[in-house]
Amino acid sequence: MPGLYAAVAGRVCPRPAAPPTVDVMTIVVTGTSGFLGSALVRALRADGARVLRLVRRAPAASDEAFWDPERHLLDPSVLEGAEAVVHLAGAGIADHRWTESYKRELVDSRVVGTHTLVEALGLLRRRPRVLLSASAIGYYGDTGTREVDESAPSGSGFLAALVRDWEEAAAPAEQEGIRLVRLRTGVVLSRHGGALSRLLPLFKVGAGAVLGNGRQYVSWISLPDWLNAVRFLLSTPEMSGPVNLTAPEPATNAEYTKAVAKALRRPVMPIGTPAFALRLALGEFADEGLLAGQRVLPRRLLEAGHRFSHPTLKEALAAVLW
Repeated sequence: MPGLYAAVAGRVCPRPAAPPTVDVMTIVVTGTSGFLGSALVRALRADGARVLRLVRRAPAASDEAFWDPERHLLDPSVLEGAEAVVHLAGAGIADHRWTESYKRELVDSRVVGTHTLVEALGLLRRRPRVLLSASAIGYYGDTGTREVDESAPSGSGFLAALVRDWEEAAAPAEQEGIRLVRLRTGVVLSRHGGALSRLLPLFKVGAGAVLGNGRQYVSWISLPDWLNAVRFLLSTPEMSGPVNLTAPEPATNAEYTKAVAKALRRPVMPIGTPAFALRLALGEFADEGLLAGQRVLPRRLLEAGHRFSHPTLKEALAAVLW
């Protein structure tokens, strides 16, 4: 697949792309307390959309409705009239050490929660036109140096199995006539949340370091480009199925580390963090979340004519760090 980005360059604007517009509609969003969900709500409202947030506590505002996904509690009537649903809820992959109990929470918060939502959608008199359901590039497992796009099979390991089950839980929506898009998201770059924001304090004091041998690929996307891609998918009825939300140029961990340090005008630690130390500190997550890599290409977005504002890592870091 080398040259994919160049092959569609005629349809990719070299200048920053304007945010796609979303028709005025009512959009239900889950996971709105999270980094991506809260940013998406702000972006959709800026577009003029009406947003209903599903929350797991007593509603405190008119734009909130209660649900308890793991107990299958969701009143379908609160979803009536919605034209679109963006489902982002799920426990954080890197929030805790992967004990057996936390791995079960990761599964239940995604798989059971998605079942709860899709079952409620199936009971509506008028179903939404589209469901954008969160997924992840962990679907592909460790791809090494091999480039993969949406046509690649699932990989092995806990994360790959989790994402397969997560995606399968959303499948009944298609049988109900709802356009289903699976958002296979990579590492989203922002100083306000996500993996990069957690590492910035280390980089700012010159303690940023390559992880393991540094050859594992990081498939990243800037937060503005992630938001634009979601809006593009909401407003493009031809798009369904899995879509990789990653930039066109994945980087190795060594390249990524050096780029972040350079953008912050700080040095990189001369000695990286060895794999054994990561495994000792983080357990199973180290192997699948940090030492494994995915070299993922956003083929479907590019072929659909979607334009990236930040197609290179240098551009993305300049946009999100300052």
